[in-house]
Amino acid sequence: MKIKSKFLAVTLWFIAAGIGCSLVGLSGTYLYLSPQLPSVDTLRDVRLQTPLRIYSADGKLIGEFGDQRRTPVKFDDIPPLYIQALLAAEDAQFFTHHGVSIKGISRAVVELVTTGKKGSGGSTLTMQVARNYFLTKRKAFIRKFNEILLALRIEKELTKEEIFELYVNVTFLGKRAYGIEAAAQVYYGRTLNDLTLPELAMIAGLPQGPSFQNPIINPERAKERRNWILGRMLELGSINEETYAQAVATPVTAKYHGVNLDVYSPYVSEMARKKAIELFGYAAYTDGYRIYTTVDSRLQDTAQQAVVEGLITYDQRHGYRGPEQNLPLDQLDIKTDESGLSTTDYSPWLETLKATPSYGNLKPAIVTGVEDQRIHVLTEENEILTLEWDQGLSSARPYITEDSRGPSPKLAEEIVAPGDLIRIKQQDGMWRLSQIPEAQAALISLSPQNGAIRALVGGFDFHQSNFNRVTQARRQPGSNFKPFVYTAALEHGMTAASIINDAPIVFEDGQLESTWRPENDGGRFYGPTRLREALYRSRNLVSIRILRNTGISNVIDGMSRFGFDESELPRDLSLALGSHDLTPLQVATGYAVFANGGYKVEPYLVEKILNFDGRAVFEALPPTVCNGCDDGEYLAQLSSQNDSGAEEDSSNNPYQIQGDPFQFDFEVKSLLGILEPSDYPKAPKVLDDQVAYIMDSILKDVVQKGTGYRAKALGRTDLAGKTGTTNGPKDAWFSGYNGNLVATTWVGFDQHSPLGKNEYGGSAALPIWIDFMKEALKGKPNTHRAQPPGMVTVRINPETGERARIDDPDAIFETFRAEHVPQFKSQNDATNQAMPYEESITEDLF
Repeated sequence: MKIKSKFLAVTLWFIAAGIGCSLVGLSGTYLYLSPQLPSVDTLRDVRLQTPLRIYSADGKLIGEFGDQRRTPVKFDDIPPLYIQALLAAEDAQFFTHHGVSIKGISRAVVELVTTGKKGSGGSTLTMQVARNYFLTKRKAFIRKFNEILLALRIEKELTKEEIFELYVNVTFLGKRAYGIEAAAQVYYGRTLNDLTLPELAMIAGLPQGPSFQNPIINPERAKERRNWILGRMLELGSINEETYAQAVATPVTAKYHGVNLDVYSPYVSEMARKKAIELFGYAAYTDGYRIYTTVDSRLQDTAQQAVVEGLITYDQRHGYRGPEQNLPLDQLDIKTDESGLSTTDYSPWLETLKATPSYGNLKPAIVTGVEDQRIHVLTEENEILTLEWDQGLSSARPYITEDSRGPSPKLAEEIVAPGDLIRIKQQDGMWRLSQIPEAQAALISLSPQNGAIRALVGGFDFHQSNFNRVTQARRQPGSNFKPFVYTAALEHGMTAASIINDAPIVFEDGQLESTWRPENDGGRFYGPTRLREALYRSRNLVSIRILRNTGISNVIDGMSRFGFDESELPRDLSLALGSHDLTPLQVATGYAVFANGGYKVEPYLVEKILNFDGRAVFEALPPTVCNGCDDGEYLAQLSSQNDSGAEEDSSNNPYQIQGDPFQFDFEVKSLLGILEPSDYPKAPKVLDDQVAYIMDSILKDVVQKGTGYRAKALGRTDLAGKTGTTNGPKDAWFSGYNGNLVATTWVGFDQHSPLGKNEYGGSAALPIWIDFMKEALKGKPNTHRAQPPGMVTVRINPETGERARIDDPDAIFETFRAEHVPQFKSQNDATNQAMPYEESITEDLF
């Protein structure tokens, strides 16, 4: 008995010593590691790597940039079924344990030993949060101990809901998706709240194997994991037998979904991205900034469609260039069964189709069969389509040059052959033969009241060419530039009724390689012509003489008010014909001055930028037209501010004014949504009211009876604008507006190739403008511009420009500034009735 008691005592002593040593060891380890552990408080202000997102003015997503796709969600927004699925998969006791679950670890070990497979994890969700945010995934005892200590700390500092939120928002779930909302979008193209139980269970199974249990990469393994989770949910009582049976019988439907954009606007989103990088550096990609642009989603969709359709229409006028490539028929495996039926394995061609991108909604297809007046084509969906003769085949005349086409085809074999990779386009519910245009186009639309860009398309397709022709393509505007020259002429004493001779002219300059003999389109000359008619009919020779009479220096000195760099403009008579390269954005900005009655505005794209917390870190303050505002009072305040030494904006922000005396009121009104034009900096007045009115009336005549007459199809009386065509012709333009919207369209080749001798601004660029404005102004009333004081309308003789007599049957009305109203004069005394003549100019023009 004594021996047993002694043995028991020794055993108890060893146990106590072991426990004591363990406690001392653990205490020592805790005391050693605890000071090195990060503060849990940092989790309260954790910054998840959230991509940069770009939105339209009306809140539609138009772009997303960043290596990680992530959309953080709050606990209250998470579907209860997902919570139950995740807890069943990872940590069923999450809401009852204190950060570490001995039962969970034991169960995981038992499952691994008995089944040889890993089921539920041994780590709690809290331990995984500790690892994901603070530790590495390198397996080591010290890391595991740190994980346990951090989990205990986290449970003391944060609620269970906060911990759950952190877990579901940071976990990598494959395919660049971080967090459950991003995973729902990537795998199913829907929000988390729109997913079914099997889909929620599928996502709940991804944390343990985002690559090898991925439903896209390995659907069978992913399904096995999903069904195990559903079984755990049944075991835990989260679902019943019937729901379980239906869920496990559901097939895997996951597939990759790219970023779901509401509006296709890659040129706009790229411009906004560059602005974000300029302001925030590469943190813009990870810090969750949201950029709201000035773009109207409806107008942007309309502009995109107008550019694509306009280019395809232009391209069709010049002939079919043939297939993009021809694939050898011996790539295909053709098998014949016992009954004589043959089947073709199109796998090699399908791979080619999948690797061939669609541009401008033009889908690639490969010809599989050709009949007399019918062809059969294969699409990347492994579908065979039939194109009948009237589906683009009969009109596929072969392209020879930009000015000529071959004869109309009579058989389909004259157009394509089996193996040809072609393009097809869906139109009016049917597929038609098409091709990718080689020409390019651009469209820019902005508000004349403040320069806000409403729509922007920089080319046929951004993925075909990311060169933004709105902002980067410097091209000669041709006659599109004439209104700016005519404006200077009106300011220097000419009137809309001034008579200028439309006759041949020779410009001799030693700097030119040859004598310059400009001509009108068509090569004709029309003799004495009124200034108004010369502009709306776009007479080149008259424009040159107007520039000469006004003085080149006088014209150039006022060009900065339209947004042009005066130092870059050519100081010769070619300026009258738009020989200086400009971007479509610059041209549209200049036309905004005519549209708003004479105010200079600056184009801008970014309206505001919000940070991750929803706080505005950037807000545009564009100079805004404010008719009736006291400009003198504002300028005095601004001058006083400048004199007081207000600091310059150090954020490289061209719109926001640091230290602006109205800044606080502006921010408050912005939050309340009650901003008025008077709350913004005032756009400077750069053009006299009377001159602006006359120019507007002449540009309206361009539409009503001049080179822009096709725009009359819109049935409006408030449209004004000007066509433009350069030598070649290589560039086609139309810039036009009403009181609320300005738009410029350009068509040309990037390589400066000719468009074709019958292509003009009115035939190539204007149709795009019309298609855009038709939708942009749908339902909008006509705008009316009131005649300003100091103007007089009188009857004139259209041949002489002089005041008409009462009995003159050909008299027309013309408007003048009061000081320039013509007086009565005998028509016999008119000195400008001369017939066309050729004039040689060599004198000083400055």
